[in-house]
Parts: sequence; C-alpha cells; structure tokens
Amino acid sequence: MAQCVQSVQEFVQDSFVPMVAVLCSDEAERVTRKNNLTFAELLRPFCRLTSEGHIRDPNNQVQVVKNLRICVNNLATSPNAASAALSPTQRRLLNEVVLACQPQEGSVTNAITAGDYNLNFSDHFFKASMPWYSAWRETLLEVSMNEQCTATTPWFETYRENFLQSMPASDHEFLNHYLACLLVVSSTEAVPMEQFLKLSNEQHRVQHSGECTNPKWFIPNTLKYYVLLHDTSEGDEQKADTVYEDMKQRYGSQGCYLLKMNSRTNSSEEDEQIPDPWSQYLHRNNLHSQDTLDDTTVNNATVENSINAAEVDGQDSTEKADPVSNNLDSHPLQLDSGSSSGSLQTLSAAGNTASKKSSRDPESAVGGAGSHGASLTLNDHDRIRQFIQEFTSRGLLPHIEKSIRQLNDQLVSRKGLSRSLFTATKKWFGGGKVPEKSVSEPKSTFGLLYPPEAPELQIRKMADLCFLVQHYELAYSCYHTAKKDFLSDQAMLYAAGALEMAAVSAFLQAGAPRPYPAHYMDTAIQTYRDVCKNMVLAERCALLSAEILKSQGKYSDAATLLIKMTSEDSDLRSALMLEQAAHCFINMRNPMVRKFAFHMILAGHRYSKAGQRRHALRCYCQAMQVYKERGWSLAEDHINFTIGRQSFTLRQQENAVTAFRQILTNDSRQTATQQAAFLREYLYVYKSVIGGNAVSLPQLPLPCIHSSATRVYFGHERRLAEGEKQAATHVSLDQEYDQDLAVMWCNLEEQLAAAANRGIVPSNFQPTQCCLNSQTDNQRHPLAVVEEPVIVEMTFRNPLKVPLALSNLSLVWRFTAGDSFPSKEEATATEETPGETVTNEETLALEGTQKEDDIVTTETIIDFHLSPEETKVARLRLLPHRTGQLNIVGVVYNLAEASSGEIAPSAGDGQKTGDLIVVRGRQDLKIQGPRLNQTKEDKMSVRHGPDRRLDPIITTSMPLMEVFFLQFPTALLCGEIRKAYVEFCNVSAVALTGLRVASTHPQFFTFGSQATTPLTPLSPTSAENCSPYKTLAAESQPGAVATEMLVSAEHFQQLSSVMDIPVEGDTLQPGESVQLPLWLRGPDQEGVHEINFLFYYENTEKGNKISHRVIRHTAFICASRSLSVQASASRSSDPPHHSTEDKGSGGTLVFIDVENINTSESGVREFHIVQVSSSSQNWCLHKCINPARDKDCKLTSRERAKLCFKAKRCKPQQVTSDTMGKYTFADLNLGSERIISSSTPCGDFFFRCCRTSESPSQRGEVSSSRTTSSSKNQGLTSSSENIGNIVRKCNELDLNIIVIWKAYVVEDNKQLILEGQLHVALKTIGKEATSLMPKEEAQEMVLLKFKSEIPLPLAPPSAELSQLIKTNLHYPETYTHPFVQDSLCLVPVTLSLSNCSMAQVDVLIDLRHKSSSPDSVDVHNSFTWVGQSQYKLQLKPRQLLCLTLRACFLHAGVYNLNTPRVLAKPAAQTVLSETSQQTSGPALIIINNNDNEAA
Repeated sequence: MAQCVQSVQEFVQDSFVPMVAVLCSDEAERVTRKNNLTFAELLRPFCRLTSEGHIRDPNNQVQVVKNLRICVNNLATSPNAASAALSPTQRRLLNEVVLACQPQEGSVTNAITAGDYNLNFSDHFFKASMPWYSAWRETLLEVSMNEQCTATTPWFETYRENFLQSMPASDHEFLNHYLACLLVVSSTEAVPMEQFLKLSNEQHRVQHSGECTNPKWFIPNTLKYYVLLHDTSEGDEQKADTVYEDMKQRYGSQGCYLLKMNSRTNSSEEDEQIPDPWSQYLHRNNLHSQDTLDDTTVNNATVENSINAAEVDGQDSTEKADPVSNNLDSHPLQLDSGSSSGSLQTLSAAGNTASKKSSRDPESAVGGAGSHGASLTLNDHDRIRQFIQEFTSRGLLPHIEKSIRQLNDQLVSRKGLSRSLFTATKKWFGGGKVPEKSVSEPKSTFGLLYPPEAPELQIRKMADLCFLVQHYELAYSCYHTAKKDFLSDQAMLYAAGALEMAAVSAFLQAGAPRPYPAHYMDTAIQTYRDVCKNMVLAERCALLSAEILKSQGKYSDAATLLIKMTSEDSDLRSALMLEQAAHCFINMRNPMVRKFAFHMILAGHRYSKAGQRRHALRCYCQAMQVYKERGWSLAEDHINFTIGRQSFTLRQQENAVTAFRQILTNDSRQTATQQAAFLREYLYVYKSVIGGNAVSLPQLPLPCIHSSATRVYFGHERRLAEGEKQAATHVSLDQEYDQDLAVMWCNLEEQLAAAANRGIVPSNFQPTQCCLNSQTDNQRHPLAVVEEPVIVEMTFRNPLKVPLALSNLSLVWRFTAGDSFPSKEEATATEETPGETVTNEETLALEGTQKEDDIVTTETIIDFHLSPEETKVARLRLLPHRTGQLNIVGVVYNLAEASSGEIAPSAGDGQKTGDLIVVRGRQDLKIQGPRLNQTKEDKMSVRHGPDRRLDPIITTSMPLMEVFFLQFPTALLCGEIRKAYVEFCNVSAVALTGLRVASTHPQFFTFGSQATTPLTPLSPTSAENCSPYKTLAAESQPGAVATEMLVSAEHFQQLSSVMDIPVEGDTLQPGESVQLPLWLRGPDQEGVHEINFLFYYENTEKGNKISHRVIRHTAFICASRSLSVQASASRSSDPPHHSTEDKGSGGTLVFIDVENINTSESGVREFHIVQVSSSSQNWCLHKCINPARDKDCKLTSRERAKLCFKAKRCKPQQVTSDTMGKYTFADLNLGSERIISSSTPCGDFFFRCCRTSESPSQRGEVSSSRTTSSSKNQGLTSSSENIGNIVRKCNELDLNIIVIWKAYVVEDNKQLILEGQLHVALKTIGKEATSLMPKEEAQEMVLLKFKSEIPLPLAPPSAELSQLIKTNLHYPETYTHPFVQDSLCLVPVTLSLSNCSMAQVDVLIDLRHKSSSPDSVDVHNSFTWVGQSQYKLQLKPRQLLCLTLRACFLHAGVYNLNTPRVLAKPAAQTVLSETSQQTSGPALIIINNNDNEAA
C-alpha cells in the first residue's frame, strides 16, 4: 500500500498551507531568469521553515508552529469562476505526472509486510479443517516477497500532492486563498520605489476591482511584503543598500527585505558541484499556473478521451473500433472476442507514434529543461532560506495572528445578541444572502451563497486561519460552530466543508482529546458527491480520510471509502483509488489476498483506459501471482492475455510471448473461438519477436510434447510378409512394452550368450534393447549401427479446442565424430572425444527443409495435423553415416492454426491458407531420468539419474539378419506334428556366424538330427500325404513281435533350451540366404500358447562394441484337443516261459486306454491309431496281445479303445559299456506302414518332451537327506532309505509309450490327413499315467513351523514290501482220482518264486497256514499239504525258483490251492521281520471221483 515518506500528520498539514502570491517587475523576472527559474520557482525548495514559529491566540496563549510550509505562486488572474472540476489542462498534466512516475526497473524494492503473513486462527480446528491454508500462506509469502509488489507507490503520492496543490479556489472555504503578496523589484531599476508602488496598485486592482474571480484573497487587508532583489554579479550594491534603507523607512523593517543572489560567475567556481533542488518542484508550478490557460469550456469526459487518444496505444484503438469493448458498462474482466485476427496488427500500426508519446521525456512534461540555479552559490541558497524565515516569522505569522484577533473580536461582540433573534432577523431580512438561483427554489440546495461579511463565513475564516497555524483546538471549535450554522441554513456545500475540516482538526489535535469523527468525513464525501456534484472536493476528502483511517489500522473502512470514489468521469482517479484499496486489503490483520488481486485487476483495467499502460501492466502482474496455479483458469487467461497485449504495445515482446505462452500451455476452459483468437495473437506476437533473426529459433509452446513418453528405435523396421513368407515379429514401435516379457527375453539372451561363451555369461554382457522408453534402463549410452536408421517417436498433444497445422518437422541433432568413446564411469569423456561437434540447427532454421549430408541424413515430415485436443505420435528418422556420438536435441517445425476447411469445418469462419500466420520454432527434448534411491543422500534429497536414450553411440557396421517362416501354422491339434520351413537371410555387407535359437517352449519345435534319420525310401502314402514322419511299408501281422532299434541320446543334441541352427559352414555370407526344415508339435494342453523364439548371431570379426545381435519372434498357436491316452502296467500272472530271454522278466502287461476327446467343431472326422512305440533303456514293448485285427484302430468322437501289450526287459547282453545311455525304440505298427520312431521328428520330440516332463529329482538332482542329532535315528533313516530304494526299484518300470495317430479332417470340401504323437511315461507298476497335462492346483496353506522336529524313521509301507516276491502255482485244472480204491489223492503242484527286486531276498514259505482271506473258497472240505511244511530260501536278484509240492485231498470237489503263506524280507535287513507277499487270485482245482465212471 502507499506508505508515505511523511507521517499522516505531516501529510495533512502540508495539504493545507498558507498561500502567498508573487508579483514581480520585469527587471526582477530578468534577474531570476538567469537561473532558468521564475521567482516563485526560485523560492519553492526553501518554503519549509527550519525553525519553530510562535503566535498568540485570542486568549494570549503562545502557540508553537512547527515544520510550517508556505506555498508561493505567481499571481495569475482568470475571469472564469471556479468550477466543480479540474480544468482539462490540469487533468492532462496530472495524467502526465503519473505517467512519468514509474517504478525503476531493476531497483531493489522493499516488499510489503503485513506482520509475517502468518494467518493466526484462534480456533485450531478451523485452521486444521482448511486444506487450502498452506497453499494460501504460500501465496501470501509470494505476494509479500515479490519485487513487483512494492511497499510504496510514488506515482500515487505524486498524483495526490499535485492534485491537492492544483485544486481550484472556492468561495465556501478560504484555505487556498492568498494571505499575502510578495512585491519583488530589482535593484537595477531606475526608480525602485516607483516600481513598488506600481506593483502595489496592481495587486489592489486585482483584489478589489472585481474584474477577476481568480485568484481569491483571504481577507481584504492582504499583507504586502516588499522584496528588493539585488543581482550581485551586475548590480550596484551601494545603491541597493540605499534603496533598502528607504524601504525600511516607508514600509517598516517588518515589511521589506533585501535579497542578494546570483553570486556565482562563469569564471569562478566552475568545478564546484551545486545541487539542483528545483527539478522535483517545477511541474507543480505548471500545474498551478497553467490552470487558467485553457479557457475553452470543454466537457471533462471529452478531454479525458482526448488524453486517451494521445497517450493510449493500440489497445484503446481496438476498443474504439469495437463498440462492445469500448462500452463503459462492459465488465472489466471481459475478454476480447478475438473476432478480428488482425487486432495486434492494428496495435502495431499505431505503435510507433503511440510509443513515442507514451515514452515522453519527464522534463518535457514538466515544462523545463536544462540546469537550474546556475548563477547561485550555496551562500545564495542560505540567503533565500533566510529570506523565507524572515518573511514568515516577521511578516506572515504576525499578520495571521492579527487577523485571528480581529475576527475573534468581531465574533465575541456579536455573541451578546440572542441567537434566536439573530436567526429571526436573518429570516426576516434575508440575512444579506443572495441565492444563486431563483427564489422559488428551496434552501436545501447547495447553490446558496453567503456574502463576504456574513458571520458564518467569518467563523469559517477564523477556523481556517487557526488551522493554517496549527491551532487545531480552536479551529475545531470554530468548524463545529460553523457546521451547525450551515446545516441550519441548509447550505450543504458550506456544511460539508466545515464537516471535513472539523474531522481533520479533531485528528490533528495533540493528545487526541476526542476520537476521529469518521462519520463527519463520510457525510462530507456523500454531500460533495451526491448533493453538490463536486467530485474534486469529494476526492480530496476521501484522500485525507483514507490516510487517517489507514494510520489507525482501519484498512477495511479505508478500502470501502476508496472504492466509493470510483466513477466513470475519471479513469485515472478510479485506477489510483482501486489500487490503494487493493493495498488496504493486503495490509489487513488477516490479509484478504483475493480481494487484493481482484481490485488490482480492476485498477489495471482503469489504468489501461486512462492510457497508463505501464501501470496497467504492473497491476496485472501483481494480481497474477495470486491467481496463478490456483485453479482460476479463466482469470489466468484474462490476466495473461492482457499482460501480453500491454507488453506488446510497450515493445516488451519477450514478456508478451511469455504471457501468451501461458494461455496456450495451460489447460484452458475457454471456448474454441476464444482459443483461436489467443492462438492468432500469439502467432503474430511471436513472429514480430523473431523478425529477421531466424538463426536461433526460440521455443514454441504448442503442441505439448510428452518428453518422458519419447521412444527411440534403433535399426530398420521389420519387413512385412512377402507372399507365403511370414517375417519374424522382432521389435517394433507398434508393440507395447511389457516388463515381464522384457525379463523373459533377457533370460533367453543370457542363455544364448552363455551357450556361445562355453556356458558362462560374459562379464560385459548387456541385453539388447532395440526400443528404448521410459521403463527401460537408459543409464548407459545406447549403441546404434552406422547406416542403420534411428527412429524417434514423439507424442504430441494439442491442448486447444482448435486444430493445429505443423509442417516441416525435423529432428535437431549434434554429432561428434570419433571412434572411441568413454565408458559410463568417465565423466569427462566428451571433452576428450576426438572430432568436432557438428549440428543441423542453423540449416533447419534457415531452410526449414530436409538436407542430406555425409554425416547424418535427417528426415522431414511435410505435414502433421493435430485435431482439437488430440494426442498423436510422430516418428522422425535419422540415418547416421559416420561413427561417433549422436545427441538428439529436439524438434523444429512450422506452427500455424489449421484452416477450418481442412481440419475443423465446424470451427466457424475459417481463413484462407494465405492469411494464416506461420511461425518456425523448436522444442527441446529434455527427459528426466529415474529418481535415485540408493544412498542415504539420494533418499534425503530428490536426485535423478541420467537418461541417455537420445544420446546413442554410432558403432561400425554389423551383420543384419532377417528371418522368414514358411507354412507356419496358427492352429494345431494337441500332439500334432507339422513340418514348416525357416529362412535366414543376411541382408548386410558383413558375414555372420554362430547362429543359435532359444525358446520358452523348446519342446515345440526341432530342426531335426541327421544322425538319426535313416536313409530309407519313403513310402508312397507318406509321400502323397506329405507325412512329416519317416515311414516304411510293413503290414501288421497278428502276434507279430515289435521291431527294435537301439539309439543313443547323444544323437539328439537338442536337449537344452538353446539350439544350434545347422547352417552349412556355420557362416552366412553377405546377401546369402538358407532355408531349413522346422518340425513343430502341438502343445499337449489345449488353449492359445505364446511361443517365443530368440535368434542369436555374431559378427565374424570380434572386438566390436556390439558383441552379438538378436531377432525376436513371437508365435501364437491355438491347440485343440485330440486324443487322451491313459496307460498302466501290471505283472502278468502267467507262468514264466522257459526261454532264456524271458527269464526273470516274468511278463509285464501294459494296458493303453485311448479316447477321442476332440470336439466336432475342429472338423476332425476320425482318428486312427497307426502305431504304438516304446522307448526305454531297460524295457520295451514285445508284442500286442489284443485280439487279432487286420486294420488299425479307428476312433470317432468320444469313442474309446483299449489296447494290451506285453512288455519285456531289454536283453542283458545288449547292456554293455558301449551301449550305456542308449535307448531301445520298439515299434508295433497297427496299420500298413511302420513309422521309424527313433528318427526325426518322432525321436526328437520324444526326448524334448521327456526332458521337460521330468522333475528336477528325476534328472539326477539328488536332494540331501535331513540330518538329526541322534546316531540311532541316522541308522534307522539310512536303513529305511535302503529299503525304500529296494522297493522302488522293485516296482520301477521306466517305460515310455509313444502313440502315433492319424486324423482325417475335412476342410474346404477336402480331406486332409494330420499326424501326431502322444507320450505317456510309465514309471511305476500299478500306477496309471496319462498324456494329458495335469491341471495346476492351488497350493494349500501350510502352518509355519518355528522349531525343527526330529524326523521319524521311515517305515516302508507293507503294501510295497509285499511285492518283493512274485508267486505262481502250476497244477492241472482237473484231476480225477478213484477214491474208492485209494482214499488219498495226491496232486503234484509246482510253486514258482520270482524275485522282482535287485537285492537278495530271504523267503519263508509256510504251508501250515490256512487262508482266511475272503477270496479263498472252500467248496467242499479242506485239503492238506504233505511233505515239508516250511521252507527257508534266499533268492538272488531277479532269480526264478520252482518248488514241487504235493496236495492231499480226501474227497472229490473244488479246492483253492492258493493257501501257502509266502513271507519275504531283504536279506540285508536284520531288524525287520518278513512281510507277507501278495498272491494272485484263487487257484481252483477240480477233483473228480472216478467211481461213477467205473460203475
């Protein structure tokens, strides 16, 4: 707020000072003009007394007059009566005074302080419940600390001081009437005394002739003070002294003075620096003396408009052109409609003359130039100061004291009369009052005038005199008395004046005996403004009252008072009042920041209308700091738009561009039409700022670029499918980034790198990143290859509701040539890099088109349109031709508003393309890296790491390979085998080697193995149907034995997830391509499967920065159901054969259950099971024991087939050291041809599927057993484990079944034959295995155990120990015996014992036991075993032993011979007892009696 340099008391005192006129002779004027001054101007800097003065009041009390200032003016006459408003000249000069007083740019100013701007809420809950408190406090601190918001407003103080001194004199008060007149005559006059007489008569004529209404005089007997001016440089000092003596004799020593001056000569004291105290006072003389120069009666509003026309820039011209915006009733915050696109063009057209007028020199505005007081010395300054002191203390103050006494005596003499009689006399005779208007008009009007001798005026005159000499108590008493008289007479103008001065006198009284009557001032202001229609007096009253209220801390009342003074008759006054009201709001105890900002906006609007552009700009800037970033988007737009226009008209183009940039970059809620206007204004301003400087392009705000979303792609974009060829998907900018997929690809690449480096991942391994984005690791410089493009994808967003047209988009880059570049740790690498930095900034700025050179080829996008509020990506390319460091700096483009016909046909009236303003600029790409969070310093502060995705290092040439797939399916049946082809093309000029592939599904494909492919001719059927298998013609015969083939697993080298691709010579030369077969097998689980391939290759020359390159491919396979195979194995109950090859095997039966689970939707008509094969190191299928069939097994939908096979152990002589690790493949074909299961692809998929289905423990990873503290428990544990191993091996089968099928599919009225294979792994006898993948079940929650428990000894289950020995009884099914002849029937029975384990077993045979099992059947009576009743035997591993027993029967009947109890235990175990062995079903024998036949 306006904090005055003076105190409020000093300001009020200086507002009302004694007025002294000056009347000079011509010669005296000539003497003073040597100093480029008039006599009144000469005295003005010295008009304040440096010492105290004294007067005596009517009660003879001494009153001290402190710091008294007098006002000295030249005597200027005017025949016009005083008006109720300032003259046009005074208005113009006041406007220039404010215009000339601007805040100094760059000066350090004191910020506004309102306490510490802490909002002290008494209720803590209220404070806590306000979420905006913290933000509001920040705003207050910003307002208080901002240098724009200064603590003082010198332009307001200057305006106020000049306004008060330029007020016209009026008849209702005497404060600005002249009390004295200085008659000045030079000593160089021929007869100085005659000149004094002439001047005295002239003063008398002016005062008493009645010809001139101005100036006005305080009392008829005006003090005349005679001054003899002596020029010491040219006058006769003796003559001057003689004349002065005559003056003292004629006028008295108290009424004259000899003033000597002009002591300085040109030859002397040239180097002495004399201060110039006159400059700051000169304009006041002009304001006061020129108020009579303009005699034409001009309407004030017209004059102010003429001032605006002279001073205002193009904005006012625009307002005149637009009647809506020029309307005084329009809201000050209303935005321009922007219908005229050339609004700023209009501004610039009148800009030159307007700027010259607005930047008028202050010296010219105040009417004087050059040095002042050039002939005066410091002694002359002291003489002038002494002269003012003498005149005031010996002339003026005694004169005022005498006048007060005379007026007091007159008033006291009249107090004897009755007040009522006096009033009645005035009513009867009119009291000598002369109404200004007709008699019929009531007296309540303000036109009532008093004659000079009226007693009410005498009281007012005495009050004014007392006020001028600081006798405020007597002045208040007189004002109060006069106020009552005026109110009783309804003389409202006089009453308002008395009220005003009574309030001021009450405030200025020492000790403050009574409070300041603010209601007096309010009544006076209302009377001046509403009744008397005198805004000048109302404004003076408001200025005084506002300062008084502010000094008492009543800022709210002061603001209300100032706001009431705003009107449409003076924009300058309204602007100043609104600004001061805003400062009042910010200085309250609880600062009202929003009201401050709002009234600053209103003040800026009125400043703009008054032609004060700089002050308007300052007000809007101060208000902006309150509204910014607070959600007041419309207010921000208005303020920024106004700031932009004002700055542009003030030739502050940079500030204008910044303001318009804010409108366009913020999320605006303006209409499309308004935004289009903003955009046109910005483009015009921007273009004017650029001018001819097109080398360095400034930043453009539109469109918005999401720098963090920038993606960089290195390399050529993948080639699309060519005919039947399907290109590898690899990486493209059209793919979305997936963090999980990135980790998967990285793992595959690590496997490939390890496979190429003898199983160890290289220490400097870095995963390949072809596409960089915000989620990738960008801390290292990416590596690009020379002659391979670098594609930058940028995301543009149009925040406006109008379309944008961009053209000639190009990337801005810097390139530093060099072959070696530093590592990441070296911070100063770029300085040591050889080569010179080259950039294309100047080329793009000058030409704006693509320019190819031998370093980097830059691609240009000719047209790029953005619809309203559209987000769109643009891909720009660079093609480097040299190795070195490339830095992508930003993007340069042309910006224009899109024509309505092209983009937005509904946007309104469009313009022709030729009328559109097109500007060229740039935007830099600045990407902030990830926040660091490693060290303590990082966590305590906000630090960001580097992001170098835009700073690639260009390396030397590398091989580039493309991969194509032919006949690659998208849908397969589960287990279906399909043959496809893959083509590898080297499209670079460098040879490649080390071709490998890794996959997430290695069991899905194979390249085959030449070592396992038999050189046998293909069958006609296979050739006709393009079977992927290798087949031989072979008819199936009933009971045929399987064909066996021994194959080593080493021939199938693809046992890991990384495969070497069999390329001839392991090298692919430049331009060479190779096509290889690829066998695919449908996944065993139905659904859509994502198969990922990663192809790896290297450069033949080592040592490059890029060690290898990869190509990604992702295939999606839809797997449909085919067959479900369930298999189980059990020991045969048949008696063992006596052949050596079957000895010990005992005959194992394999049951295979095949079901067609395919749905009819896939078009599969039927399945044929053409072959069942087995693969194992120990077992093989021997023959099919199904009923004999001539044809293979056919299965339609939901049909099931059961197959039974006999398995046997491999021949012992085959298991030698040379054949260790080899697998025996046995084929049992059910059709007319045999498929060689041991060759590609059947064998490949068998090994790959078996590997992926094995658990880690089954792959030989032995888990360590738990250790316990007790040695006894350790022994029990190891013993139990041995038994478990014995039992497990006893039931171990390790037989893999391969079911090969054909499916007949009808597709497009054609029958296709599909082939496939399913795998079932039989691991244990008695356990069923299936080909279907088990469903993953959710793991059950397990309770946590915090204390380790001692493991219990493992007790092998009795069910497993009961299978150590396999028993069979061999006997005749029917036996006939003549019981009549021989009562005992003895039948020989052979008991065969077979050791199924690989350990020695102790066997106990007890024939005394009688079976109690429910399976035992005793049809007749029991029988008994004769001979040895108990046997103890020891069987070697896999040993077969036969015992001959004899059963004795007494009667004919049916008997169950399966009663022997067989107990067994491992021979090495001494602790365990024997376990009863499982027996087969009942062994029934029929005993017939031969007596009936004999009879």
